[in-house]
Amino acid sequence: MFQFIKKWGVSEEEISSPFPSDPLEETYDDIYYRGIDIYSSPENIFLWLCQMRVAPYSYDWIDNLGRKSPQIIIEGLDRLKIDQKMMFIFNIKSFQKNSYITIHSSSFMSKYICESLLCYKIEKKQGGKCRLLVKMCVKFPFKWQAYLFNTPLAFGDLIMMRKQLLNFKRLSERDKIS
Repeated sequence: MFQFIKKWGVSEEEISSPFPSDPLEETYDDIYYRGIDIYSSPENIFLWLCQMRVAPYSYDWIDNLGRKSPQIIIEGLDRLKIDQKMMFIFNIKSFQKNSYITIHSSSFMSKYICESLLCYKIEKKQGGKCRLLVKMCVKFPFKWQAYLFNTPLAFGDLIMMRKQLLNFKRLSERDKIS
């Protein structure tokens, strides 16, 4: 029914392409896709993705307790490790420098609210452009939750992740490095 809220800024070809998180996927209730063009290098975009270790970069007044997400690169946040916290409620599951980061919701979130597996994938294109693609797999602890909350979650995620991706675009294009 509301398929447009599950796919924003992505083509059917991008949706069907492999994501590094695919081997980690189990049976999920739904999958949302997001994507954006960024005119910057994969290295710069990856540095900004690593900043999610300290802030979510969406609507700070909603999901960052009113604190402004840093507008400069904080040195050292790109030294990623498996199981490090990211955006307060996620843990890093896998990554490849300048290519992708896969994160998984914490055990509390997964057990009581919604299990989420997100993969942020950077694809280099011609003309100094990259595509930042996100695949988000969601699984509800109880089937009645999927029935009641899947569409509102997809809509809320669209609003929040659109803002996040637009922020990463703005910051990465502002701080272009080659």
